[in-house]
Amino acid sequence: MYLGIEIGGTKLQLGLGSGNGHLSGLWRGQVDVAKGGEGIRQQILTAVPELIAQAQIQRSEIRAVGIGFGGPVDDATQSVIESHQIHGWTGFPLARWLGESLELPAVMGNDADVAGLGEACFGAGRGKSPLFYVTIGSGIGGGLILDGTILRGTGRGAAEIGHLRIFDPTCGEYRTLESLASGWGIESRARRLPGQPATRTALEVGQAANAGEAWAIELMHTTCDYLAEAICQCIALVCPRRIVIGGGVSLMGESVFFQPLRERVTSRVFKPFAGLTDIVPAELGETVVVHGALALASQSYPPLSAS
Repeated sequence: MYLGIEIGGTKLQLGLGSGNGHLSGLWRGQVDVAKGGEGIRQQILTAVPELIAQAQIQRSEIRAVGIGFGGPVDDATQSVIESHQIHGWTGFPLARWLGESLELPAVMGNDADVAGLGEACFGAGRGKSPLFYVTIGSGIGGGLILDGTILRGTGRGAAEIGHLRIFDPTCGEYRTLESLASGWGIESRARRLPGQPATRTALEVGQAANAGEAWAIELMHTTCDYLAEAICQCIALVCPRRIVIGGGVSLMGESVFFQPLRERVTSRVFKPFAGLTDIVPAELGETVVVHGALALASQSYPPLSAS
């Protein structure tokens, strides 16, 4: 049995499982941003016994802990580099702290990498390697999975597709993909359109596009233009067998999001690589990071042999 933890900017999830794609128990909560990292750490310590009781297991049955953290991490030191959303995390040795607090081995990774591992092992990426995972929500993250293992680069992550620079013709400058095509980027661009309210949300843009409103369809087509540019760069470098896309923006659906994105990638990709990479929606939903964290823990600390 393993414990998997997702620490996000707004939510905290803990799950128990054997690292085989099935959960024996799940605990969900919202984080209190005002209490910072210390508040979240105390929340974890409170949630663990609640989850163990819910799953009706003994604490001694847990072999190890896996963590997916919402921000850049240092894989070598197993520490948080920083959080862009919550104070109290910079330089924090999260895996060591959790391991000592729970008296269990612990391993951590960036949440996008960990989510990619989850999809590679149990979701839309099963049997596909290399697999490139992209999450498009309030930000944009990525993870590259090779033969069921996260590619970690030199120790501070890799596959950060959200930080590729894309030309923005509206201002004549190169901007990060995240600033243009994330949920926040979509909202920012929508609010600058004539006649649109200053409170327009990405969810509303998706609803309007699915309802056939021309302004929203055009805005999403432009979003897919930006994403296709970045994805084609990734294909040129890695040529993954599959790209799995998750996150809230991907839920806008086939006609508004996936179909126009695939069409743009097909027309722009390096021609010898055309048709080698398929683009599909993620399958694991809200628990993707928990599943990935369980997989990370089971890979790092295999089950002990029965004596």
